[in-house]
Amino acid sequence: MKVFVTGGTGFVGSHLVEALLNRGDDVVCLVRDPAKLKRRFPQDAPRSIEGDLNNMEALRSGCEGADAVFHSAALTMARNRAEFFSVNVEATQRVVDAAAATAPDLQRFVYISSQSAGGPSHRGVCKTETDPAEPISDYGESKLAGEKVVQQSGLPWTVLRPPGVYGPHDTAFLTVFKLARLGFLPLFGDGLQELSLIHIADLVDALLRSSLPVTASHTYFTCHPDTITSSQFALTIHRAVKHTGGRAPRPFVLRVPAWAARATMHVTGSAARLVGKATMLSPDKAKELLAEAWTCSSAALERDTGWQASISHEEGLQQTADWYKEHGWL
Repeated sequence: MKVFVTGGTGFVGSHLVEALLNRGDDVVCLVRDPAKLKRRFPQDAPRSIEGDLNNMEALRSGCEGADAVFHSAALTMARNRAEFFSVNVEATQRVVDAAAATAPDLQRFVYISSQSAGGPSHRGVCKTETDPAEPISDYGESKLAGEKVVQQSGLPWTVLRPPGVYGPHDTAFLTVFKLARLGFLPLFGDGLQELSLIHIADLVDALLRSSLPVTASHTYFTCHPDTITSSQFALTIHRAVKHTGGRAPRPFVLRVPAWAARATMHVTGSAARLVGKATMLSPDKAKELLAEAWTCSSAALERDTGWQASISHEEGLQQTADWYKEHGWL
């Protein structure tokens, strides 16, 4: 099976590429930096095409004759709304156009979206695919718009909406692990925000199943069935770091009130704009960080494919901490 992957050097994309190679697929990756791909895959690296999402020639070359396309590349931090839409919507349209023009036998176009596209939930109530999509950030709105590009493409498509993804090679949660190693656990709001999460291995398994015939023209949330509060999440990370044998003092939980979090992110966001940098700590991101719940249900995907997340939060976070420690990241 010939598979084209965008974002193949990213956290999710690289794990997906690894699984596709292990499955015996002929994998082609779009990469801006071939050296980065070589570092991630020092042996038996996939074929690569140098270019980015603005390079239509590279996209056509990658999609040519593909049986499946996995569009993983996305912008998760941006200086403004226009940047989010430029990459997450307009570039998605280019990938779709390239696939439509050069992959006549395409079996599936898989778009890796985000829980942010569906919007937050309420405490005690997990969001499902039948609920209205109500994103509350520029990022979430851009990912929802990207979904619509794919859904209206005329290609055989599947959309997956994972929540927070963690595991080996992840850098997004690394800071939390490093702070936990120092015994410092900052929490925005009251620490009772409810979360859905997924380990990267479980997400990759879902991605591999997303090209099954039954998933065509469906959008799925993809998460572990157990929810966790932000406070529980931080404390579980602290225990995991402590179990690696590293230094992890008694945890000091600092709850940052909502008003203080908004003020802080207004300052950091303004400072980032002044120097032309993107930051996760922006006023727009504060809306997501302070929502009462980000929980979803993957019952539809389980029903249709038999998939189920098997790695518990406790086990997965411990595995992640162990990997960070082993590779000198922690």
